[in-house]
Amino acid sequence: MTHDNTHHGKVIDAATGTAKVGHEWDGIEELDTPLPRWWLWTFYASIVFALVYVVLYPAIPMLHSASKGTLGWSSRGLLAEDMAHQKAEHKAVQDAIAATPITALAANPALQRAAIEGGHAAFKVNCVQCHGSGAAGAKGYPNLNDDDWLWGGDLETIQQTLVHGIRHPGDDATRTSLMPSFGRDGILKASEVQDVVSHVRALSKQEPAGAAARRGAQIFANNCAVCHGAAGEGNRGLGAPKLSDKIWLYGGDRAALTETVTNAHAGVMPAWNGRLDAVTIKMLAVYVHSLGGGEAAPVAAPAPEAGAAQ
Repeated sequence: MTHDNTHHGKVIDAATGTAKVGHEWDGIEELDTPLPRWWLWTFYASIVFALVYVVLYPAIPMLHSASKGTLGWSSRGLLAEDMAHQKAEHKAVQDAIAATPITALAANPALQRAAIEGGHAAFKVNCVQCHGSGAAGAKGYPNLNDDDWLWGGDLETIQQTLVHGIRHPGDDATRTSLMPSFGRDGILKASEVQDVVSHVRALSKQEPAGAAARRGAQIFANNCAVCHGAAGEGNRGLGAPKLSDKIWLYGGDRAALTETVTNAHAGVMPAWNGRLDAVTIKMLAVYVHSLGGGEAAPVAAPAPEAGAAQ
């Protein structure tokens, strides 16, 4: 049996030759084993590195900021430099897009592709809230992927709509159409509203043309055809939707159509002129046009029928 020794007032463990720290619990004692030299030097180097870092870089929190550091570096400054670099790289492309008429962009595939990519980025920031991430729209917000357009689907018309908006207050050139609230304002009786709804549903082949639809046809001719056309083909010059298909902005079932004829709708889209720069609006127009429903040239609005009220 070995016995511990004492050296300079320290108790030395006989088995290992290491001094004890004097802690004991349930017969187990702690040895004062020295740390490995490599660990100590790494620890000291970390302290030196931290001190140097605090001097050179922002590190010490203060009331409103942090210490600046002798190098003057900051993550905000690095971000600003990176953004300035990206802006300089994009400026040449944006200048080229700005200098090219919107209808001529397709002649330069690289510039067209850049405009579509830029428009897609702008769409995700400014337009998805209403039109959806895939531009499929929702009730009251048009689907931009199809070829059913209220005002027109060529490049210049889309750009015009973006610039001036729909029923945007304070913009004299904004797109404006006004459908009467036929039921609410007493223009038509409730039974006549239902007859018109039956006629519209027959136009769109959602139900057969029965007696109600035949009565509604005359009411439609007297009150609705001036804007929507005799056959419900619509009129883009007036923003009057096509009624002979199955694409509906507010719904094509009987309840939705009754609500539309009774109270009408007057949706609003912002005028992006003044909110976005001209190049971004142009890129947005190109992107929307590229989604699948864009048209090569304006579709002529049908001429009003002779004797129709203006």
